[in-house]
Order: sequence, then C-alpha cells, then structure tokens
Amino acid sequence: MRLVRQPFPILRLIASFVRTRLLARRLKTRADVEAWQRRRIRSWLRHTVSSKGYYRDRNVGELDDLPIVDKSIVMATFEQFNSAGVSSAEGWRLFNSNQQRDGYIIGASTGTSGNRGLFVITNAERYEWLGVMLGKLLPAFPFETARIALILPLHTALYDSANRTRRLNLEFFDLRRGVAAIAPEIVGFAPDTIIAPPKVLRWLAEQDHTLAPKRLFSAAEVLDPVDREAIERRYRTKLGEIYMATEGLLATSCAHGTLHLAEDVMHFELQPVPDSDLVSPVVSDFTRRTQVVARYRMNDLLRMRTGACSCGSPLRAVAEVIGRCDDIFELPRTPGARSVLVTPDVLRNAILDSDRSITDFRLLQTGPDELQLILPDTVSPSAVIAAEMALARLLQKLGTQPHISTERRILLPPAVKLRRVERRWHASRSSE
Repeated sequence: MRLVRQPFPILRLIASFVRTRLLARRLKTRADVEAWQRRRIRSWLRHTVSSKGYYRDRNVGELDDLPIVDKSIVMATFEQFNSAGVSSAEGWRLFNSNQQRDGYIIGASTGTSGNRGLFVITNAERYEWLGVMLGKLLPAFPFETARIALILPLHTALYDSANRTRRLNLEFFDLRRGVAAIAPEIVGFAPDTIIAPPKVLRWLAEQDHTLAPKRLFSAAEVLDPVDREAIERRYRTKLGEIYMATEGLLATSCAHGTLHLAEDVMHFELQPVPDSDLVSPVVSDFTRRTQVVARYRMNDLLRMRTGACSCGSPLRAVAEVIGRCDDIFELPRTPGARSVLVTPDVLRNAILDSDRSITDFRLLQTGPDELQLILPDTVSPSAVIAAEMALARLLQKLGTQPHISTERRILLPPAVKLRRVERRWHASRSSE
C-alpha cells in the first residue's frame, strides 16, 4: 500500500518544479507576469476563496473586493480560513503534541514577538512547495544532487518531504539546541548547500574552517550587510536569500544575488510606510487551497530596488528586507508635535558606520524616551563613545533627544530570531 501511494506526491513535486522552471523562461515582461497572475487569481477566487467560511457571504469577484486581514483576524477565526475546519485552539493542541489530523499538516511560525501564527496544508501542497523551492534555488536539480543542511529554530513536517527523493538529501538541525551544540553534526553531514539564519552562517564562518558549501542561503531573519560581508569573505561565494514566512514563500535570490518577489505564486500589494522609502507587503497566495491567504497584511518592512536586475527577470526586486513594522521606534518630539518614527535600518546604519570595529550590537527602545545600546565587550571605549554620539546626533537631527544608556557585554546568538533593533515599549502598553 505504501508503494502505491508514494508516487502521487512525488509527481506533484516534479510538476511544481517543472512549472517553476518553465515560468522562469516564459514570463519575460511585467505584462506577462500580470497576465499570469490575473488568470490564476480569477480561478483561485472562484474555486477556493469563495468556499471558505470567512468569504462565503462576501463578494469575491475581484481581489480588491476582499478585505485586508492580519494575523489577529486570522488566528481569531482560524477555522473560517481553512477547509480542514481546524480552529486555532485545536491547531495549537495538535501542533504542541506533534500530532496531525486527517491527512493535514499543521505548522507554526517561530513567534519572536509572542504572536505566533499557524498554517494548515495537505501532503500534496507540501510537495508542491518543495518543487517551487527547488525550481528557484537549485535549477540544476535533478541532474545535480544536493545535500542540504537546513538550520532553523523550529522544525515542521513541511521539511520532511525532501527526504523522500533519491537525488536530494535534506537534514534538519534544530537551532533551539544552540549553534555550538549542533555545529559538529553539521560538519559531519558535509552539506553542499546550507540554509540558515545569518547569525548561524556568521558563527560557522568565524568558528569553523572545514565546511566548504557550494551554495549558501540566508533565511528566517533579517540579513544585515555586516553579516553578509563576513559570510561571503569566509566562504568566497555569493550569499543568497530566502524570504519566507508562515504565509508562504515570498522571495528568493536569483543567480546574480538579487532578491526577487515570488510573483509566480503570490500577488503583492506594496503599501508605502509614512516618512520613509519603505513599503509593507499585503500578500495573496493564489496557489494554496487548504488555507486561504488573501490580502494578508505582513508586518515586514521592505526597500524595493529601483533598477532592473541584470538577470533579466520581470519579477520585482527587493533591495533589502529591513525588519518589522513593530520595531519602528516611536520617540517624542517637541511638545504638541507628533512623534518621530525611526525605521530599524536608519538606526542600524548610524551605529555600524560610527566605528569599523563594531560588527554587532543590540538597540532596544525600553520606554517612551529610553534607549538601551548594547555593544560587544570586545569593542574599545572609544568605539562605545563613537556609537553613542552617532546615535544621539542622528536622533537630534530628526527632532528627538531620548535618553541613551550604553553598556558592553558578551553578545551571543539567540536561539530564535536575531533582532538587532527591537522596540520593547509600545504606547498602548505604557499603562500596564
């Protein structure tokens, strides 16, 4: 019986891989991309979205007819967004007990802010997801085999499908055990491809001198330029990126190293962030059937690339994934004026540019006008002063003068996502 059932999902993987590669050749212009999306979205709205409880009594003729939703809405009425009828409470119970239900796979995000999200897919969708990933990241597959080390702080059954193919060997390493603890196992596996958060790739680059991967991909957290430089210098190869979340595969790097939105599987509405050149995406995944992701507001900050990529792809390019909207600092201005909003990249650049010896830091907003700057204990006192002064000058120029406290201490990679700039104080919580 097992042998009879196995080929079906493998065929879904192959079909998804082939479609991804064909689309990479077929979609040559923006008009091609938009025409492809219109056809797929029209069918998806009619056959998938309209059947889900949340949208059953709504007009779903066009994508713009749908309301914009966010994580709080979806998690509050989770059973209305998935055809399995899995509620949020049942989903968490099954996920936490490592159980599944009726052929559905239930996974979750890492939840760095304490606001975790669930997803529900079928086995076939899992293989389709893997086919898209292979088509974008390993175009020579299956003619070229791959040994992939996937290093993440959370394992789900989504990744197990790769171990069912003869040409692909994927090994998951649980980052929750600590990078130092799993490093010998990673070296022993001898991967030719490593997918990991930048903090892990950088730790391996600085601590281990035996790994020799052919392909490197940063995933699961923001890639800062200071980390990219250290990683690429050690391995002498271009560091690719995978931008992925609970909501789906959002972007991957091309052969030229440019991060392109996955517009062959997902529709993006890029909403401007006030007082900046950044955007925040609202996404619609028109390939998923079990759980609807339609006009879902992400909590991310992106800076889009203005010029075309030399690879020739018509898929829009991302210059940088900046961080989270939640980590935009809100600081007081003069009395009677509105608050000053400062995005994470502006703060990061001021600190890193202040002294070349600073390659790591943490900056926390801990109160309405309180900032805490933490630097490694290895930097000099003069570097500490330079960083504090650069930060103060920047903020004064922007019209705010918060109190900045500075300290030096050992900075270790966290088990979950690294957020160098983190807003821990919010006005709505100030009375708590």
